[in-house]
Formats: sequence, C-alpha cells, structure tokens
Amino acid sequence: MNTMTMPAQYLSFMLGQEMFAIGILAVREILEYAGVTPVPQMPACISGVINLRGTAVPVLDLARRLERASSPISKRTCIIVVEVDSGEGGAFVIGILVDAVNAVLDIPPAEIEPAPSFGAQVRAELLQGIGKVDGRFVLLLNVQHVVAASELAALAEGGALAQAS
Repeated sequence: MNTMTMPAQYLSFMLGQEMFAIGILAVREILEYAGVTPVPQMPACISGVINLRGTAVPVLDLARRLERASSPISKRTCIIVVEVDSGEGGAFVIGILVDAVNAVLDIPPAEIEPAPSFGAQVRAELLQGIGKVDGRFVLLLNVQHVVAASELAALAEGGALAQAS
C-alpha cells in the first residue's frame, strides 16, 4: 500500500468545544488527571509536575499554551504523556493537559489540508494541518512545535524535562 494513501493515526481530544489531535506515534500514555505539583518560577503554560514512575514530568496546560482560558478540571480531564525529539538526537517526555480524550482517528492524507496562514484561532506554526473526519474539522497539532517554545526549551536546558528512555 502506498504511504500517501495509507491513513495516519491521530489521538483526538477536546479543548473547550474544539477537537484537536496529535500523531499517535508521539503518545506514550494517557493518564487520568490526579493533580499536579506546582513548581515556582515555571513558565505560565506549565501547570506543574507529575510523578511518573519515579520521574518528575512537567505538565503543559495546552489551553494556556494556545493563549486560551483554562477549563475547570473535570472527571474527563486527562494528561497525554508525549515524547518529543530534543533536536540533539535525544528526546524528552512532557505531559499535556487536555479537557477530554476522545478516540484514535484514521485520517487519510487526502483528508488533511495545510494549516491556514490566517484566520485560524491557533497560530499556524503550531498546526500540522486540518483533518476532515465525518464532516467535522480536527485541528492537527504539531506536538514538536507546541512543546518546542523557547520557554520550554529553557526547561530542557535546565534539566527540568525528563529524558525519554
């Protein structure tokens, strides 16, 4: 099967009333929200850290990162733990706080449009594209760019980000 016709898999989730998705290959696991430990002097988009099997993992509040108001914590609130390439041959692990995780979607490449350069409610460099699924649009986040903000890069340099093993 040609890779251009093979559907790519994405984990879909809600943030407010909008559906987003990230490539399934970046996802390590999904955790039920059980609170985070605040850490002083972290960037505003970092809620704190969680203990993931003995490792402190920072948690990115995606709503704040996208310059939106954070939603109240509910029983559907989750942390998506992702592995992100550090750009130096290594990788680090970070949690992403979302309102609810939906499902794994198969989105054929033909159903993905490039990110618009204007008019979107999310900065274009943070989007991989826009997928069409059952008549709905799904914003496909480029997790590498969402996490690779300069303030998060500073966390990596300071050793606050857990290295992927």
